[in-house]
Amino acid sequence: MASISMSSSSLTSHNNKHHSTRLHATATATAVAVPSNLSRQNLATSTSAPSISIRHMTPTVKVRNQPKSALAKMWREIQGASDWANLMEPLHPLLRAEIIRYGELVTACYKAFDLDPRSKRYLNCKYGKSRMMEETGLGHSGYTVTKYIYATPDIDMPTCCSRWIGYVAVTTDEKEIKRLGRRDIIVSFRGTVTSAEWVANFMSSLTPARFDPHNDRPDVKVESGFLSLYTSDDSSAKFTTGSCRNQLLSEIARLINKYKDEEISITLAGHSMGSSLATLLGYDLAELGLNRDASGRKIPITVYSFAGPRVGNLGFKERCEELGVKVLRVVNVNDPVTKLPGVFLNENFRSLGERFELPWSCSCYTHVGVELALNFFKMNNPACVHDLEAYLGLLKCPAQMAQMKTEGEDIFTKVKDFISKQGLDNAWRFEAAAFQLGNLVQSLNI
Repeated sequence: MASISMSSSSLTSHNNKHHSTRLHATATATAVAVPSNLSRQNLATSTSAPSISIRHMTPTVKVRNQPKSALAKMWREIQGASDWANLMEPLHPLLRAEIIRYGELVTACYKAFDLDPRSKRYLNCKYGKSRMMEETGLGHSGYTVTKYIYATPDIDMPTCCSRWIGYVAVTTDEKEIKRLGRRDIIVSFRGTVTSAEWVANFMSSLTPARFDPHNDRPDVKVESGFLSLYTSDDSSAKFTTGSCRNQLLSEIARLINKYKDEEISITLAGHSMGSSLATLLGYDLAELGLNRDASGRKIPITVYSFAGPRVGNLGFKERCEELGVKVLRVVNVNDPVTKLPGVFLNENFRSLGERFELPWSCSCYTHVGVELALNFFKMNNPACVHDLEAYLGLLKCPAQMAQMKTEGEDIFTKVKDFISKQGLDNAWRFEAAAFQLGNLVQSLNI
């Protein structure tokens, strides 16, 4: 009778390295490995009952506190706490990665938007909330969609109805929360797609926002088309009720209350028209004081604006800065949409020198926030100047980005400078140039 003696191999531990971007800290974790030679095939059989002696070993596992990732250590700076000082030139790798990440969360809106008139979900999202991230290639993003957002352009058109404009999501994956250094609430907006939205974009008149019921702030003015899209309601809407504004404020307030005892950030991202809605929402939240946690501390609000137009006047810009709303504008200098509205009556045409402010300065459109300027243009595909994928593609190639920055030409600025030199007495030229630029935007189908 053969006697079989078997002892377990020494348990080994391996370091499980967490790979991250170039500046991310490397975290290690200790894991217990199962011996590969412990299997049924290793047990020899015999006609007699085997005598098995197993020597048990108790592994010693050292539990270490994983070090914070590089992003977790400086997430407030990446979110604009210091207005991105010392992070723009050259573009910090962590900031670059975050811009791309939020840009891809916006791209998901385009991938999910149903533009097929034959579909039951026409002008709505193709997928349910539980499937959307997975279906758009962001299943491992760590975010869970909590609400879909709908908006209605207040335009007298047959096709003007409520349509899906974006979504609210929050980080629920614990690993991602640790990597980010906080729980992130994201609101993502798509850009202009339908004709009714284009009409709303080109209303191009300033009107007081009046978001604070206790203070009208008549000097804080925003573009009327964007305000209409943000505040209008469609009582016949199929998937939701209430204006875009009410949907957003109630959902964000709910999430803040749910996670009020945690470290939270509010990130708003959008492309083109969507960036205008993101900026309006950021201002709205701050003006109403909704960005407060359980202890009363301010929750940081950051807007990532991709190819965004101007939203309001100087009063709007100054109030956003006063409230601490941080806006990072990623623009292509050859993108005409970023010159609108206010092609000529803008922040560069408010005064004569530093002393004399022109009478119409309060009616001038003004960009908000810090600008990250890209520079690209393709003669064989002029519409690419506004394409979000083109923006992100260039950001993913730092060497190409640096080359285009030095070699590219800002076509529209050159046109504007040429017309400006013709003299202020020919005011009709400004109007004609603005009209032609609007036609160019539409003809490029962007």
